[in-house]
Formats: sequence, C-alpha cells, structure tokens
Amino acid sequence: MERGARVEGPRVEGPRFEGSKGQGRGARVAGPGTRGQGRGARVAGPGTRGRPPAVFVVRIIINALIMALEVAAVAGLGWLGYWHPYIFAATTIAAAFALGAVLEQARFTMELPFFFEKVGWLRKIVYAVVAAVEALVKGLLAGLVALLTFSGTDDVRRYWIAIAFALTVWLGATLLRRLALSFDARASRWGYYRLAVPLGLVFSCALAFLTSYGLVKQPDVWELGRHLLLELPAKPSLPELSEVLFKLKLFFDGLVVAILGKLMPQQWAETLGIIVSVNTLSGFVAAVYAVVIAEVVLRLEDLNG
Repeated sequence: MERGARVEGPRVEGPRFEGSKGQGRGARVAGPGTRGQGRGARVAGPGTRGRPPAVFVVRIIINALIMALEVAAVAGLGWLGYWHPYIFAATTIAAAFALGAVLEQARFTMELPFFFEKVGWLRKIVYAVVAAVEALVKGLLAGLVALLTFSGTDDVRRYWIAIAFALTVWLGATLLRRLALSFDARASRWGYYRLAVPLGLVFSCALAFLTSYGLVKQPDVWELGRHLLLELPAKPSLPELSEVLFKLKLFFDGLVVAILGKLMPQQWAETLGIIVSVNTLSGFVAAVYAVVIAEVVLRLEDLNG
C-alpha cells in the first residue's frame, strides 16, 4: 500500500426518516396530521372531531330565533310608534338618557387630559355633571323628535312613516352588527356617536320616496293656510298640534327645494333638499334603538357561541 493512500472504512448510515426521500437540504419532515396542509394549517384537536350533528342543528335553530327576535323588535318599534306615540316618545327619552349617561361619561373621562393639564377630583365631578346634563338634553330632544314624527291625525301618513322608521332602525342594527363582527367595533359607541347622520339621511330618503308617490302629502302654501285658519280648532289637542308641526316641516322642506331650484338644476335641488331636510333629525332616534337592538343581538350570539 503506497504512502498517502486513503483507507476506506465501513460506511455507517444514519437513520432515515420516513417521508424524507427525494427532499433536499432543509426539507421539513411531515409530522402526523400535517400532510397535504399549507402554512398556518390548524390541526383539529380532540374536541372538534366527531362532534354530533345535533349541536350544529341546535345552533342554526338558535341563530334563526335570534334573527326572528331582531325582526320582531324592529316591527314592535314601528307598532309602538304608530299606536302609542306618547309611550314611544317616553321610551325614547329613557333609552337615550340611559345610553347617553354611560357613553358620555366614558367619553368625557377620555377627554379630560385633552381639556385640562391636571385632572383632579373637582374636574371629574364637573365632567360627570356635564355628561349627565348632555345626556338628559339629548334624551329630551330625541323624545320630542319621536313625538313629532309619529304623532298626528293623518293615520295613512303615520302608517308609512312607521314602516320607514322600522326599516331604518333595522338597517342601522344590521350595520352595527356587521361592524362588530368584521372589525371588532364597539356597537354602542359607533351607533350613538356616528350613526345618527347616516340613518337620518336614510330616513329622509325614505320620506322623499313616500312623498314622490303621494303616500305622504306635501302641503302647498294654500293648503297649509287653510288648515291653520279654517280647520284647526281654537284649542287644538296635542295630536292636532303635532299634525300642524309635521305639515310645517313638510312645507319647509318643499320651500327649501323650491329656493334651491332657482339656483341649480331641479334634480340637484331635490338631492340637496333630502340632505338638509328636517327629517334627518329622526336619525338620532333611529340610532338609539339600533344600538339597543344590536347590543342585545350580539350578546345573544356570544352566548350561543
């Protein structure tokens, strides 16, 4: 044997893992339950296998009942506003005040450092009083708007307005539920502070649609004058006064559109008239009830899993 020759010893082969044939360096070895799954695949635990189908059926039934409860609540609001407008107005005041007292207090607590350099107990008391007063004022205004919306003597108009209001509330509750599920939004805060204007525009569009088809009659100046001078009694009741105020509101909206029509095309004037209509004030009332319904539905869905 010459000097420098290499002596080959016996080759020792290490253990070969199953599933590593034909794979290059750095190949990942598939563990149990991971074959054919991509990155981030979740391995089903023992609690998810063999779940009885009856569980899913029960959940579907419960979800259907929750949806039916939501529709019933929305329809109940329209029914209450149509048949008992005074009870509806009182309920609106209570709901708006209760909701506003909690949310305004939370908002003012977060805004304290924005308004004051130092936050002391006296400033907290002042802010608590301001929050309560603001919630009370908003509740009273919401009750007044609710009363003017549903009270009156024209049952046909009140019927269609109740339907338009119920649809507006349902749309708001559905939107809040979707925001909470998709973006983890806080339904109560979004609804109370950000939903009043959009729902007001929706309700105003619904009223404009009803007016265009004659379901809600918009009085002209002669009809309004005849009603005030000849038809209104010397001591009108609250529904009669509400009817006059609603006619004045419709007349004011028509007057705004007529003035805007002198400055721009008629279609633009009607569109802008919907935006600046007094009917948009009802958006806050719809937002309050949309928050209540959405919060209840979300809580029930959380309990259902």
